[in-house]
Amino acid sequence: MDLATLPVLSLADAPDTLARELGDSFRTFGFAMVRDHGLDAALVARAWDLTAQFFALPEAEKRSYLIPGQSGARGYTAFGTEIAKGAKAHDLKEFWHVGRDLPPGHPLSDSMPPNAWPARPEGFRETFEALYADLDRIGATILSRIAVWLGLDAHWFDPAIADGNSVLRLLHYPPVPHIEGGAIRAGAHEDINLITLLLGAEEAGLELLTREGKWLAVDPPEGALVINIGDMLQRLTNNVLPSTTHRVRNPEGERSRHSRYSMPFFLHLRSDFPFVTLPQCVTPERPDRYPVSITADDYLQERLREIGLKA
Repeated sequence: MDLATLPVLSLADAPDTLARELGDSFRTFGFAMVRDHGLDAALVARAWDLTAQFFALPEAEKRSYLIPGQSGARGYTAFGTEIAKGAKAHDLKEFWHVGRDLPPGHPLSDSMPPNAWPARPEGFRETFEALYADLDRIGATILSRIAVWLGLDAHWFDPAIADGNSVLRLLHYPPVPHIEGGAIRAGAHEDINLITLLLGAEEAGLELLTREGKWLAVDPPEGALVINIGDMLQRLTNNVLPSTTHRVRNPEGERSRHSRYSMPFFLHLRSDFPFVTLPQCVTPERPDRYPVSITADDYLQERLREIGLKA
């Protein structure tokens, strides 16, 4: 595999072929790029338009959707709130979270609050409920291929992510003509969840840190999804599949006067899923790094505190 180029894979490939190619890319980079995923281009275009419309609303109107006590789980999170673990400066971004709606009385309701929806722009809820459902489906397909690569049944992850605490984030990075204090659009970090499916990386700025310690630009073809391993899958696989450090650097020149938008879908486990390291990922040469089992929600809350979203 070319260590200087992130491969672009097809979700339409034969399952065994895709499993091998995804596993190789994730093992090498912690990232992959996927085309032929089946997302409706018209739905995605509508989502981009509504995202830009929402973030162009007056600041006071956006802040009316801040929800106290939810650690940003739903609704609006204001500019400069989130901070990468260990960073000194807060990220230069604002975002909106769409989560999974559960039926009344669901046993996981305590960890998954209902969605909030803005009064405008028109069509916001319908568009993002549809996009959430499509990304949820694609994510499950990718996890099935990962399962095969790990030597598991293709459906191993199905119960683990059923009613999972997955979140679609609509991200706005405002123009950055002049920034002091070392702040960047998104500081170097690893994602918390199982895998992330990202739309919008065509705009330059996303970079991953290679095993050799070099920053590699992630430049997908138009419409492709960027997929990366999160800390939860790293933990489950005893670091066989690594959660890779990545960032969104500040643009230079003309692009610094433009906004950047992206839409990551953070695919999560069920809140009550207990972490137990996969036995095939433990060997005498690779002892279990995570012998103490905790639930997915316990792990999430710990990490939310580290990135400034939870007190």
